Amino acid sequence: MSRYVYTEELLKYRFSDQHPFNQMRLVLTTDLLKKLGVLYDDEIVAGRKATDEELALVHHAGYIDAVKAASKNELPADKCESHGLNTNDTPSFPDMHDSAAWLVGSTLTACDVVMTGVDQTACNIGGGLHHGFQGRASGFCIYNDSAVAIQYMIKKYGARVLYIDTDAHHGDGVQFTFYHTDDVFTYSIHETGRYLFPGTGHYNERGEGEGYLYSMNLPVDAYTEDDSFLECFKGSLETACAFFKPDVILSQNGADAHFLDPLTHLHCTMRIFEEIPRFVKYLANTYCSGRWIAVGGGGYNIFQVAPLAWSQVWLAMKGLPAPAGALPVHWITKWQKETELELPKSWHDDLKSYQEIPRRSEITEKNQLMLKRVLQHYI
Repeated sequence: MSRYVYTEELLKYRFSDQHPFNQMRLVLTTDLLKKLGVLYDDEIVAGRKATDEELALVHHAGYIDAVKAASKNELPADKCESHGLNTNDTPSFPDMHDSAAWLVGSTLTACDVVMTGVDQTACNIGGGLHHGFQGRASGFCIYNDSAVAIQYMIKKYGARVLYIDTDAHHGDGVQFTFYHTDDVFTYSIHETGRYLFPGTGHYNERGEGEGYLYSMNLPVDAYTEDDSFLECFKGSLETACAFFKPDVILSQNGADAHFLDPLTHLHCTMRIFEEIPRFVKYLANTYCSGRWIAVGGGGYNIFQVAPLAWSQVWLAMKGLPAPAGALPVHWITKWQKETELELPKSWHDDLKSYQEIPRRSEITEKNQLMLKRVLQHYI
């Protein structure tokens, strides 16, 4: 049995009604899993709020104080700017510190489940905020739950952690937190920063000092499709796993590489979100006794893509096959009525709109060349 960390406190991490980051994705995912009959009450674990001491494993004390002040609208504009707070991407909102600390604490809950042996796998789909830095918010991320969780597992359990990031945006905050250490291997496959925020994650970002060769980046080109994405992902990730020999895997499962995502330019289908978590499950079983923690991340088509993609993570954790055919009718009916939007009817994409996208066959060749350049340092 796997464990699913959930608390309604996670829904309070909300910038505004118009902001693209919306935890309604978590509500839809949880409801879909329950209506599928694959998520039971005894598998759900309540999250908790991270303490200031736990946040300080990664974030500077002055920054934590700044977030608290910004939560009450008491931080001067110049201090907001220097800490990346109250920007267009990451606007301040009431109780921001508390809601962000609940998000971090829920990921720590998942870590404790796995590292104490309660279960081999656990997820906090509400987490995955990988752009937060030690002293600065960025890209919708106040605190970096993945970075705090990694440092928490190092300090409390002495673990070697492999961090896997498949969000379309580079996992910059996590990478640079651990850029100089060999206790953590950070892996990110993402759309190249030539076109997309945050503009980092080039293949020659490999770590520095003791951390040299402990960061791996696969920056795939805009318009990349399933076959090229998966070839780069599987070939490089198993090499990284064999090289690093982790005690535990923490994976960030952004759902924004999908062709319907409004903020990115990759052209992958639901197929990659079926295969990614099942490959991570295979690596966890092969290299670290099954220990795997998963968080969510980006994904801004919150009705047609994110719930389906994140459901695949939970199904993979439980060792259940990827579903096919129709989605539960009562899930579609409920949310179409509440949102007045057309929801998908099937687990697989309607490829009619996908087939209208211009193809760029030369991208596969470019990605293969980049993959060879990355792997030459590890094999």
